[in-house]
Formats: sequence, C-alpha cells, structure tokens
Amino acid sequence: MDAVANERLVSPYGGDDDESIRPSRLSEYVGQEAIKEQLEIAIAAARVRGEALEHVLLHGPPGLGKTTLARIVAHELGASIKTTSGPALEHPGVLVSVLSGLNVRDVIFIDEIHRLNRLVEESLYPAMEDFMIDTVTGRGPVAQVFRFPLKRFTLIGATTRASLLTGPLRDRFGLNFHLEFYSQAAMEQLLHRAARVLRVQVDDSGAGEIARRSRRTPRVALRLLRRVRDYAQVMADGIVTHDVARQALDALGVDRLGLDDVDRRILETILVRFKGGPVGLQNIAASIGEDAETIEDVYEPYLMQIGFLQRMPRGRVATEDAARHLDLPPPSTAAQPRLW
Repeated sequence: MDAVANERLVSPYGGDDDESIRPSRLSEYVGQEAIKEQLEIAIAAARVRGEALEHVLLHGPPGLGKTTLARIVAHELGASIKTTSGPALEHPGVLVSVLSGLNVRDVIFIDEIHRLNRLVEESLYPAMEDFMIDTVTGRGPVAQVFRFPLKRFTLIGATTRASLLTGPLRDRFGLNFHLEFYSQAAMEQLLHRAARVLRVQVDDSGAGEIARRSRRTPRVALRLLRRVRDYAQVMADGIVTHDVARQALDALGVDRLGLDDVDRRILETILVRFKGGPVGLQNIAASIGEDAETIEDVYEPYLMQIGFLQRMPRGRVATEDAARHLDLPPPSTAAQPRLW
C-alpha cells in the first residue's frame, strides 16, 4: 500500500520532500495559525525558565507539516532533534538507547507513534512523566531491574490516527494539537514562499490554480509545483501562469479538484457499472484491479472529504456531486439507503 501511495502525484504520503523548502522558524511556517500562536507562547516560556518544553502531540491527516513543525520546535528551542518512528522502536532496549543519548532540553520526534510496541509504550510512560526508565539485566531468577535517570527532554509524537492512541499515552502529552486542512489562501501563500525558494516565477493566478488542485495539502501542493515548474521551463517561458498550470496539471491527469485517474475510475465504476451503489469494497477493487485495502486507506478518504463518496452499511455510494463532476447521469434511487 505504501508503494502505491507514494507513486501517486496527489498522494499526501511520500518521502520526496525538498529539504530546502522546509521552513526553520515558526514565522516562516504557513498555516495552522492557532497552533503556531500556542507554540510560540509555550516555547518562549520554556526558554525563559530554562526548562524543557512540555511533550507535544501532533495529529491530523498526512502531508500537513507535522514533521516540519517538530523540527521548527527544536530549532526555536535551540535544541538538537533526534527522529525515529513507532515501528523502529522494536523493543524497550532500543528506546533506552535512544533516550539515554539525549541531552537536557533535546527533542525526540516519534512519527507514527500510534504504532509503538505495547512494551515500548509502557516503558515510555515513566520516561515522559518522571524522566526515568527501567532497564533489565540478566534473565530468569537472577534478572534485576534498575531505574535509569534521564535528562529532561521533550517528546514530540506525530500520528495520522489519533484514535489508535491509548488513553495513558495521550494523557502524558501536555500540548495536544490537531492540524487542519489548509485554506485556499494559505495554500497560495505557501506556494509563493516555495516558489521564491525554488527560484521559479509564479503569478497569483498560477498559484491559485495549483492550490485548487492540491487537495488542501501542502505536500501535494509542493509536489505539483515542482512538476508545473518543469513544464513551464520546457513548454512555456518559465513563468507559471494560470494557463501554464492548468495545461501542465491536465497533462498530468490531475483535474480541477485534485482527482487523478484512479479516483475517477473508482467513481465511474460505482456510477456506471453499479448504478451509483451501494456496492461492496471487494467488488470495486475487483472491477478496477486495485487492492481493497489500498482503496480504503489511500483513495477513499479524500473522495469522502469532498462529498463524492459515502460509506453505507450495505456498501459504497457515489453522490450526485460526483456524477456532476464527471459529467455522468446522476445515481439512481437504488443508491439511496434502504429501510429493509
């Protein structure tokens, strides 16, 4: 599934981020204004007291800037940051090794923190709360537990699935932030900033067209900007205007709402072959030749977000808005939920 997600031009996942575009200060970070304001106050207070910042939980859809925000926090604190992920912390011994290497006020960033091993998570509780961690030496009857002191650090956890976090872990974060999808204005501002870094000329209408097709997600917007830049340099005069952006993204198969070929195939299959639904996920997967889990986790969320797809007890249903967008006949009354 990860490989499929990363190959899509409009995927919010992926490891193709350009490090040069990442902002290093909160003042450069576009969007999430309420979160920025609260972080500015918390960071300033921690610096005045000379203390480590409270532990921070960042959650929300992928591609909105959680990793970037974690790096900015460390930079604003004047601290080093160590980055890892939930799956990488395979057992408590790895956690001990990572945490014992932190200095006072350092930051450790754990991506996909909802995927922590249960034993690792339980070992993390005293580390977060008391800055102590238990280590076990020996085995069987001669095993001994030693409590090892840690230097005061800040843990920043990131997750796209906050509902999978256990209550005890969630409660140990003093600062808890949900990142929202970006507005059109924020997306345009972000694109103009990235264009300056990439040294590409983008006018307001060009930025607006890219923003409209970016699924309100910065990672998608930056990926599209790089592709449009290439098109402008080869096929135009190097300036990204509305027409250049539209032509480039049309050629790449990204329509005016950010849908790609597979998005459209899913909707067309439901609307044409299954008369609008309801239809089971396995039937959709078999019809378009995609894995059911990939459809559910990668393609459906955005289609549901824009109101083109609904999940009903009896299966998936495509909406009238979806039919209108694809210039197809509206779904039949069979697509409506039944009472029997």
